[in-house]
Amino acid sequence: MDSSPPKTITKALPRFSELKPPLSEDIIEALDRSGFEVCTPVQAETIPFLCRHKDVAVDAATGSGKTLAFLLPLVEIIRRSNSYPPKPHQVMGVIISPTRELSAQIHKVAEPFVSTLRNVNSVLLVGGREVEADMNTLEEEGANLLIGTPGRLSDMMKRMEFLDFRNLEILILDEADRLLDMGFQKQVNYIISRLPKQRRTGLFSATQTQAVADLAKAGLRNPVRVRSRAESKSKTPSGLYCEYLKCEADQKSSQLVHLLIENKNKKLVVFFMTCACVDYWGLMDQKGRDTALASFTEASSGVLLCTDVAARGLDIPGIVYIRSVAIKDREVLEKGLKAFVSFVRAYKEHQCSYIFSWKGLEIGKLAMGYGILSFPYISEVKQDRIGIVGFTPVQGITFEDIKFKNKSREKQRQQNLLARKDKLQQEKRGKRKKSSKEAVDDSNKASRKRKLTGRQRQTIQTAQDEEEMNGDYSLLKKLKKGSITEDDFAKLTGAHDYV
Repeated sequence: MDSSPPKTITKALPRFSELKPPLSEDIIEALDRSGFEVCTPVQAETIPFLCRHKDVAVDAATGSGKTLAFLLPLVEIIRRSNSYPPKPHQVMGVIISPTRELSAQIHKVAEPFVSTLRNVNSVLLVGGREVEADMNTLEEEGANLLIGTPGRLSDMMKRMEFLDFRNLEILILDEADRLLDMGFQKQVNYIISRLPKQRRTGLFSATQTQAVADLAKAGLRNPVRVRSRAESKSKTPSGLYCEYLKCEADQKSSQLVHLLIENKNKKLVVFFMTCACVDYWGLMDQKGRDTALASFTEASSGVLLCTDVAARGLDIPGIVYIRSVAIKDREVLEKGLKAFVSFVRAYKEHQCSYIFSWKGLEIGKLAMGYGILSFPYISEVKQDRIGIVGFTPVQGITFEDIKFKNKSREKQRQQNLLARKDKLQQEKRGKRKKSSKEAVDDSNKASRKRKLTGRQRQTIQTAQDEEEMNGDYSLLKKLKKGSITEDDFAKLTGAHDYV
């Protein structure tokens, strides 16, 4: 008797050339040139539905191949449209993604497939570039496929009224969960409101939250739900191998440096919790993002420092060395403070509080790791009475004396210090003058009160008595007319006080 376990029969994934309805020969050739032959599960399920003009809501893991899952049917739908080939300003498709880098990546992947279409121009619209340049591109070269971030896309749609969306065929919402998490609900709703209802829509998301479900109800018509993780509920690809290391907060620097050295011939990405942390450790100018990403992509090895809303930040303590640098350069000191405070607040507000335990954060050691010389005031720490065990302040340092190495910045700082001191002195002088004036006024009032004669005081008292009697007489007339009751009269005249 055979006791071996039963074999699992796995259905072979189809080739792109085997999909039904079939893709055009131009697309198949472009796929062959790019080295794509066999579909991934999400591609095998999604492409046929979109090509049959079905709306789809796709639940796909990051790295599952969903970019081609919407790009290929998008190109096919445009090719088969009654409006093909389109006029220069006739928009046939829109792809919305949450970040500039992701939009640029989609635009690059789309190029070889869009190039198979006649008179179709794809345009990348993202922030960080001159608005006028994008406007000129749209006006002079036209746009038939818009790829970009919600902010810039909605802005261009408002500004460029000559863009014609009446014959739009397809809308793609990539990383829909992140679009909503990053606060783009208003912009996405505006874009959808400008598009015709008779269109195809594809919504792709790594997680299916209630907000994503609501967006699907509003933007999709009878969508087909595609789940590419039927066998596993994991939100990460099965081929991704994860490891983690537990260590003290003040040991992270040595552990991270060791990891970087051991893998110096590989490409590494270090995720941080906040932009301030990246600025502190990476020292990268915002304008260099595109250049840095391009050079990292082309390089055979390197380290990329960046943030991610879903990734835990890695602080990199440097203990004595970083503190010594902070003492010599105020820029390092200020960036360290900003990065530390932003990390602490992001940690406290993190949605996954079960893992990111606020009470368990070794905030003292963490401050040492950021090269903090004196523990700053943080309202969250004071309110929750979090201890700062492990932190040792630097003695004998006057923080105002720490200078910028950059001479122009130091000169500006000195000017600001002088201006601040002058302002404080003026405020002090103003307060002293105000106090002196108030004291004189009080003295004059008391003096005037003391100077009143007996006849004057009697005259004032008589006037007050007459005013009170007139008031009582007026109330008495109201009582006789029935405007008020006897109880009201007693309360208003104070008669109850004598009962």
